[in-house]
Amino acid sequence: MHTDRTSTTRFSVPVDAALRSAGWQPGRWDIRQAEIWADALRGHESPAGHRHAVFPAAVEAWAEFGGLHVPVTGPGRQLAPSPLDLDPLHGLHMARTLADLGRALDTEVAPLGEESDTGAVLAIDAEGRVYALDHTGDWYLGHDIDQALATLVSGLEPARLTAG
Repeated sequence: MHTDRTSTTRFSVPVDAALRSAGWQPGRWDIRQAEIWADALRGHESPAGHRHAVFPAAVEAWAEFGGLHVPVTGPGRQLAPSPLDLDPLHGLHMARTLADLGRALDTEVAPLGEESDTGAVLAIDAEGRVYALDHTGDWYLGHDIDQALATLVSGLEPARLTAG
């Protein structure tokens, strides 16, 4: 029975396998790279004067998962999963969009990466919740990075954010 293996890992077996194939391992922590991304995002200003928010939840997610290219591992449970590129600079030119989402959610939002196949921008808020933004709308992926990665890698259908 493989449930024993699941109980000793932070993620389900398929999600753990996908993350490990991308180079993640428990204890991965590249704070130097996370700080480089933080500086690049802080230093960027959109033509209209919008700036990126940088906060601990984002820096921690970048330090642990930043730089990973997570492959598609199967057909997905509800949706076809998309490979993930967890590089926050994919959202560099999304400062206004992320600031608008943050205002709507009464928090700050920073880029996390993108879904490679769809181009959906992945973002994290100051409380660690994760979202995807694409041409069809804004999506809630999970209350933390672990749940969001499970949603994305497993091909679970995210919840659409509604206005109001």
